[in-house]
Amino acid sequence: MPQAEPLLKVEGLQAWYGESHVLHGVGIEVRQGEVVTLLGRNGAGKTTTLRAIMGLVAKRQGSVRFEGQELIGARSDRIARAGIALCPEERGIFASLDVTENLLLPPVVRPGGMDIEAIYTLFPNLKERARSPGTKLSGGEQQMLAIARILRTGAPLLMLDEPTEGLAPVIVQQIGRTIREIKARGITVLLVEQNFRFAQTVADRHYVMEHGQVVDAVSNQELAGSMDRLHAYLGV
Repeated sequence: MPQAEPLLKVEGLQAWYGESHVLHGVGIEVRQGEVVTLLGRNGAGKTTTLRAIMGLVAKRQGSVRFEGQELIGARSDRIARAGIALCPEERGIFASLDVTENLLLPPVVRPGGMDIEAIYTLFPNLKERARSPGTKLSGGEQQMLAIARILRTGAPLLMLDEPTEGLAPVIVQQIGRTIREIKARGITVLLVEQNFRFAQTVADRHYVMEHGQVVDAVSNQELAGSMDRLHAYLGV
């Protein structure tokens, strides 16, 4: 029986920042309901891959197919409305808005997104801070708010860029529980992560990037036999 087409299929993706050629033919697949990570050192091209998928680089070539639809020529707003949501590393919390107002800001793109009550059940910290301005939150609370905000949209694919960066271990554990809960709800996640030990607790498969290219792919089941290779790539 033929396999269904992946939810996201990226082939030969190239991207430039000005004259700088950053991505050199990236190819990845993400199937419905998976959590897939992009691993690699700083500067490997992980964040640029997310930005290129989202149409946020000035020049890109190749193929980005989502639900069978080619998006390489589409503007970023159309890509968002097609059902891909990006949670950037800088989080993008609006200082002048409180937590609830930040949550309500993005438009709903599909039915089936989480309502405010469900979000507050998943993130009790945010419920306690519902009327607090966005910038009065801790780093961990801001990260939770950034993730929660895109869960409301109903987007079937969430791209999370370094969600554990700079956070205390107890908050990292909470982010991990959140990603597992998202997966249990059938939402698909593409995760950029430098913390390999965290990635292996949430992901089904891992792509390793170096110098703007995918150089290896490992499933979670293959990790034990692949640690020497991963150590060489990542220094873990």
